[in-house]
Amino acid sequence: MSYQIIPPPPALKNYVRNFWVLENPTANVSQKSFTVMSNGSPGLIFQENPALFTGFEGERLPQLFVFGQARKYGQLQGGGNFRTVGVNFEPTALKQVFGLNAHELTDQHTCISHLTKASLCEQLLHCTSVQQQVTCLSQFLITQTQQYNNNNNNPQLQYATAALQQGKRLPDVLHQLNLSERSLERLFLAHIGITPILYARICRFQASLSLLRQGKFRSLTDIAYSLGYFDQSHFIRDFKLFSGVSPRIYQRKAIERMPGFPEWDL
Repeated sequence: MSYQIIPPPPALKNYVRNFWVLENPTANVSQKSFTVMSNGSPGLIFQENPALFTGFEGERLPQLFVFGQARKYGQLQGGGNFRTVGVNFEPTALKQVFGLNAHELTDQHTCISHLTKASLCEQLLHCTSVQQQVTCLSQFLITQTQQYNNNNNNPQLQYATAALQQGKRLPDVLHQLNLSERSLERLFLAHIGITPILYARICRFQASLSLLRQGKFRSLTDIAYSLGYFDQSHFIRDFKLFSGVSPRIYQRKAIERMPGFPEWDL
């Protein structure tokens, strides 16, 4: 199984973190279970094989769909030969790109046909290479941002998301913006889909994942205190909520060909 990241064109740098491609050229691979970890961002997925993955509830997923924030981890099932192309959006992209109230898609997904009249899925199926598919997606998303972005760009929200990603405390962010927690919460629910408190927790979880992957710690307690957790048990509780396993199990058992989408060596 191979994984690659493709940077977005300059016109999409404020809306798209990256494009990604996950491929498995071997047809005789048995059904596998993959964990989808909470990462604080919505996304888009195109499956060349429409029967590739089943979703968190065992449902068949659309061939081309957009998904919102995940408040906890979930499990997908899939196997066989496949190529899947995806988009990792910036946290506020659902409103900026699709004009959606982001809270409507929290823990949900929707077929792209519910959001646009463009025949995007058909266009992607007619592409002959990954690069053509990424170009096709880029052109579609640029058109979408031109339609919606003028009404959905909020400097306070951009500052808050960046600050929380950097590990700043929510009270400090509110003070800098001169906003009440309730006012910022309304902005987050509409533009990101979750509360600022939950978003900050997911960002902190992602920071702990980075430390674990790099091995830059002496103990789990060191990670917990360096990231501002009250104690190690609070760190482990959040880690399980967003990943499905403890940090120790993640270290020993995760096979993470695609970051945030591990298989398990159980």
